[in-house]
Amino acid sequence: MTPNPNAAPRLFDRALLLARQSRAQRQGPAAFLLDRVAEDLEERLHAVLREFSDAAEIWTPGEVLRKPYGDRFRSLTRIALPGLETENLALVPQSLDLVVSALAFQFVNDLPGVLAQIRRALKPDGLLLAAMVGGDTLIELRQSFAAAEAELESGVSPRVAPFADLRDVGALLQRAGFALPVTDVDRIVVRYDNALGLMQDLRRMGATNVLVERRRTPTRRATLLRMAQIYGERFADADGRIRATFDVIWLSGWAPHQSQQQPLQPGSGKASLREAVRGRLPSTGDR
Repeated sequence: MTPNPNAAPRLFDRALLLARQSRAQRQGPAAFLLDRVAEDLEERLHAVLREFSDAAEIWTPGEVLRKPYGDRFRSLTRIALPGLETENLALVPQSLDLVVSALAFQFVNDLPGVLAQIRRALKPDGLLLAAMVGGDTLIELRQSFAAAEAELESGVSPRVAPFADLRDVGALLQRAGFALPVTDVDRIVVRYDNALGLMQDLRRMGATNVLVERRRTPTRRATLLRMAQIYGERFADADGRIRATFDVIWLSGWAPHQSQQQPLQPGSGKASLREAVRGRLPSTGDR
């Protein structure tokens, strides 16, 4: 079969992601980050002054959104992470007025395509509200691993997924056709006794390396210990505990509707820029 040159690059092994998330649930997940995001999502929805009836929740790990949203809507579609390498949501066009997702979009190979699918599934004036990991998340771990591998293995391998930044996510919302797009970042700094404790939590989040181009051989013990040492030297506080950064990017956008605020048409302004510069604005107060 000839590869599709327009297809998005396959960065993540999503079947492996599902397996690791399932393992984390069986072993007892580290859910502090997801719990915080779920609480924030509820607060953000509460601040929206309208009611939603038909909602969908997409790929959120575990059951953290099941309790607060179970009886809230007339219909609630839950889309679990598929076991196959597919990102087809199979949503009916204009069937939903709300789509939510928590800590899932950072593992999407074709995020523009997924956002476009959601946009088509929303009714006019429907809302997408989601949170994903991005920005400088795990920057300390990335730098420490890179330094240890450069020192001991004469090369650096991909160990932490590339993360989108705030500007990229906002541009993708506009590209997908969302109106009134908004993005912001919640930076969460978690402290650990050492880097190995952080890595244990990442396993219990089901968030360890699922890059397609990951190294397939186990990490050498010497490299792992040197990474932990570098981490402690560079990113420890005065009490010896290390810092780990998690940047949660929040994104929201609306399916266009005539009731929404609209930009003015070019040339429709009543105040002259030339007059404003000269300090002679009209007295009517038009803006």
